[in-house]
Amino acid sequence: MEPSFDAALLRISQYSPFLTLVSGREPDVTDDPAAALADPIGVASAPTKEMPEPKALRIQRRRLALIAALGDLSGTYDFGRITRLLSDFADMALDRAIRAAIRERTPDAEPQGFAAIALGKQGSRELNYSSDIDPILIFDPATLPCRPREVPEEAAVRIGRRVLEILQARDGDGYVLRVDLRLRPSPEVTPIALPVEAAISYYESQALPWERAAFIRARAVGGDLGLGQRFLDAIRPFVWRRALDYGTIREIQEISRRIRDHHHKGQRFGPGYDLKRGRGGIREVEFFAQIHQLIHGGRDPALRVPATRDALAALAAAGRIDAGEAAALDEAYVLLRTIEHRLQMIDDRQTHTLPSDAAALDNVARLHGLEDGAALIALLQPHVERVGRIYDALAEAGGSGLPTDPDLLGERLGEAGFPDAEVARRVVEGWRGATYPALRSPAAQSALEAVLPTLMAGFGGAPDPQHAITRFDAMLKRLPSAVNIFRLLEAQPALTRLLSAILSHAPTLAEQLGRRAELLDGLIDASALAPVGDVSELMATMAAAERGADYQWLLEHVRRIVNEKRFALGAQIVAGASDPLDVSAGYARVAAAAIEVLAAATVEEFAGQHGRVPGSELVILALGRMGGGALTHASDLDLIYLFTGDYAAESDGRRPLGAVTYYNRLAQRVTAALSVPTAAGPLYEVDTRLRPSGTQGPLSVSLQGFASYQEKDAWTWEHMALTRARPVFGSPDARAQVQNIITRVLHGARPERDILADAAKMRADMAAHKPPAGPLDAKLLDGGLVDLEFAVHVQQLSHRTGFEPQLGKAIDALAAKGIVPAALRPAHDFLTRLLVTLRLVAPDAQPPGERTRALIARALGLSDWKAVVATLDATRQEVRQCWADMQAGEVTETGQ
Repeated sequence: MEPSFDAALLRISQYSPFLTLVSGREPDVTDDPAAALADPIGVASAPTKEMPEPKALRIQRRRLALIAALGDLSGTYDFGRITRLLSDFADMALDRAIRAAIRERTPDAEPQGFAAIALGKQGSRELNYSSDIDPILIFDPATLPCRPREVPEEAAVRIGRRVLEILQARDGDGYVLRVDLRLRPSPEVTPIALPVEAAISYYESQALPWERAAFIRARAVGGDLGLGQRFLDAIRPFVWRRALDYGTIREIQEISRRIRDHHHKGQRFGPGYDLKRGRGGIREVEFFAQIHQLIHGGRDPALRVPATRDALAALAAAGRIDAGEAAALDEAYVLLRTIEHRLQMIDDRQTHTLPSDAAALDNVARLHGLEDGAALIALLQPHVERVGRIYDALAEAGGSGLPTDPDLLGERLGEAGFPDAEVARRVVEGWRGATYPALRSPAAQSALEAVLPTLMAGFGGAPDPQHAITRFDAMLKRLPSAVNIFRLLEAQPALTRLLSAILSHAPTLAEQLGRRAELLDGLIDASALAPVGDVSELMATMAAAERGADYQWLLEHVRRIVNEKRFALGAQIVAGASDPLDVSAGYARVAAAAIEVLAAATVEEFAGQHGRVPGSELVILALGRMGGGALTHASDLDLIYLFTGDYAAESDGRRPLGAVTYYNRLAQRVTAALSVPTAAGPLYEVDTRLRPSGTQGPLSVSLQGFASYQEKDAWTWEHMALTRARPVFGSPDARAQVQNIITRVLHGARPERDILADAAKMRADMAAHKPPAGPLDAKLLDGGLVDLEFAVHVQQLSHRTGFEPQLGKAIDALAAKGIVPAALRPAHDFLTRLLVTLRLVAPDAQPPGERTRALIARALGLSDWKAVVATLDATRQEVRQCWADMQAGEVTETGQ
């Protein structure tokens, strides 16, 4: 036995538990290592001739692991021989597993129509000692062997699963290979085996930047090699592009960013250093070569070599990189990969990290033939530092608008105004790392890099930079695509500033943007910050259907316009462009226009099936905040559906219905048109519980039934609700009929009730069952808007006067007669402004951050947050006093 083999076996017995175990099980290898090294595949395969394929492969792998280690530790094999041996076995094992999986299912069929494409180190025949493999499995539905009545897609997945089982299953003989299929397109949603044409389409149209680099090292290695090569030939233009355009440069920068994060564990050199991912490590050598191949390989086929060392040599020979740097990188690569093998030989673990424990580090060093861990660190250090310097120069050469080096990026973000630059840095690096689906295309990364300087300047100068960037991050997480929004922001710096303010202050709007980024388009025009038009103008915009557009198109069209208008109205408050009272009225006009357009369209659609009820029509009555023409961003619509004419009549269509059934079904359709979400987003929540008899009554009632109920059976709270009732759909005559009923009831045609006692009880019940959401709940707090509304409605019903659906005008009318204090009007305006603003910036009714408090103060016309709190306290006291005075019995029904 050669002395080098003795030394290798001694080191194995002392420092490698895994190889010591294998040596004991394979004495014929250790008895004649020279023969084993002369024919490694043959010797590894010799005892397995008659075994089942899975068992044979496991034993061959075990024996080959020992042979490769002996060849390495004895110096008989150089680094290249070892990695080729390991890679060739992986190719053979993957091919045999595919053939076995097909043969088990269809014994008489040819093993065709299914192929494995090796990526990563297997693809470049540089597999390490205890590596996994990263194949992509493809199949051809036209030629794949299938069982009777089995579709090719199902057969391919079953074959793929069996291949994984053969290679990965462990028993007393060990395992064959670890397999990682996550490099296939969209692994979270795609099957493990892909139809070849679908795979080609993906790589031609939507693949990610890093996938170009991955396919530099791709090979067809198993199964139907003709199919595999056809696939690789088809996608070659995707990998090797002749023109180096702006997008390609962005891709190269993205590849760089994915391996540079100096703040992660394992980056600092020394014990615990990550040989693969650390600065100056294996990956940086590989990416250095691949980046230059991507730049120059489109025009120079000689550079399209898969192996890292071959690529460095070819690039140097072509004058694309410095020959001295190429030699230094090659030398470092061999050493780093060799020490990586030592780490993996100890326990057959796929590890790349030097032990932090001194004794464990010494063990690795001694397996390599060194004295101790300190000697190993000293051996590696100059190579790691040289690789790091070479790669640093490359990483910064791209010249992005923002630096790629983490330290420099953090400094730049700190200078931009981010109070926690480290958090902002991690967010930006996540975007650059294509964390979310919307960021994974080359176009998205290119657009991101173009807008990043503007975006970070805008966010950094925002009132709350951290809120801005984290909410923008949450928005990107949910977007299907980000290219358009990036390009829009790049072209509109002013819009970026407004977006920054929205994201800083308004979680409600930020959440909407996360669902529908196109809402931002509506802010491009400066008119977006002007008051919305009147109802007729809005109706004209919503009803402007394309020629031949159908009902479903109209639903989408109206939703898009409504959501854009509501979003723009909210942005007006954030931008300080409008009084919240005007915005509230704008919300109501938008809703009124939507009701008119959608109800009219639904009536026509319904009539197409069921005709019309002669002498009859639908009327929609709005109550609550909608009736009063003062919505918030989050308001639902309180509606009552009525119909005119004879309730016993019947419609005249091809599918006739009685009037009651007709209008109940029509009301359901209208509710759906107003509330059911479509691709264009949601619209409104519709609340119909204020109809006669509430949820126990029919959805739509005749005018006669409505009048009878209000005049004979309605409760005090229903008459209070009626004080803010307003017809919002129907012909002028029908609306007038409804308004006459309302006027008659409010002025006394209703049952005698103890209005104050009923209202007090109802308010107490509401307070018990629906407490305030927080200390800023302008609606439900004691002395808030609900108390103010109760006070006004009690006085309206008791004095039978001041009936205006708009609460502010009703207060003015009552105050003019000395019925309520004049101070209730400013109280109403303050509380309404506060409610409308908080629905956007603090929907939980909790005190927001300092900078958002300033926005609230500005919206309320006050100097600062202290003034806001003081005014809220004073306003609540004023309302409480008014309500208390009434409860003390100072209100009587006058019968005016």
